[in-house]
Amino acid sequence: MDNAITGKREVAFAPRMESRIQGFSVIGGLKGHVWDGVVADLWDVACGERAEGYYVSPDPRLFVALDVDGEGAFFVEGARGDLRRHDRAFSMAYIPAGVPIRGRVEGLRRIKHLDLHFDEAALTRRFGGSLDSDALHVSRFQFRDDRIATLAGLIAAECDSGQPMHDLYGEGLLNALFAGLFEIGQPGGQRRRTPLSRRKLRLVTDYIDAHCLGKIRLANLAALIGLSETATSHAFKAATGIPPHRWQMQARVRKIQTMMVHEPVSLGDIAEATGFFDQAHLTRVFKSIVGLTPGAWMKSAGNGRDALISATSSRNVRLLGQKPTNHSNPSNDPHIS
Repeated sequence: MDNAITGKREVAFAPRMESRIQGFSVIGGLKGHVWDGVVADLWDVACGERAEGYYVSPDPRLFVALDVDGEGAFFVEGARGDLRRHDRAFSMAYIPAGVPIRGRVEGLRRIKHLDLHFDEAALTRRFGGSLDSDALHVSRFQFRDDRIATLAGLIAAECDSGQPMHDLYGEGLLNALFAGLFEIGQPGGQRRRTPLSRRKLRLVTDYIDAHCLGKIRLANLAALIGLSETATSHAFKAATGIPPHRWQMQARVRKIQTMMVHEPVSLGDIAEATGFFDQAHLTRVFKSIVGLTPGAWMKSAGNGRDALISATSSRNVRLLGQKPTNHSNPSNDPHIS
């Protein structure tokens, strides 16, 4: 399409999903609609006895179950086996960019669902500085929300309609849905968040560091300090500058770095041992944290690898108000065991 302001030709957003599926057959063909930076796909599929799939995309997406036929469920599984069950209408999952999942069916004959794929840059254009970009990277493999369900149902109806409304109608629905999904408030209306106290921050970070290779739920962290999940997330970020899941990934990457330096194992073996689907998944996360691929980091660090690991750890230690430990021996590192 042509941009009316610049006169330049714009390239329409297209989702880049990589998938390997078996046991599903589409009923009546795929239906959908394209808006600015958003592709909505409406699927109605029959499910075989062992229907399953592997999915990963460089773009975030929202899955909404619209109709579920059968006594079983559609299961969404993350890299660490954190399984979530979708067994009724308007059960939803938000999958961030680059996060691989497995989906499988047990006891269902058919499932109708809406997939909303969207471009992060287009979402930023919609909401500007009101959008908390960190919220885009938090997986929610199963949740329910009445407002989002209503909007998703209306979007699905647009996809299914032979006579869709003006695009501004769909754009309005999408704006409302994204505002609810990512808790986007008025421009300039963001209030200053109260950070966690040093004691509570220590409780949370100790827990994350001790369990960084496993699945950590925000509910577990909230229970430690007696706050709601939302309050815990906001207060943690106010104290550290990053959300809890990012802290966990940093702790996990430090363990990976130590394994790479001190253990004669392949990167594929490390990926399996540290909770990633495969080596490619590990590499994507590693690069997002370190800025280099694992191979490039090994080559560039040379004899100073332990010092680089120590520098990353020391930043987090300073956030807790502690004096950095001498990490020349990795066994002394409170974040790496």
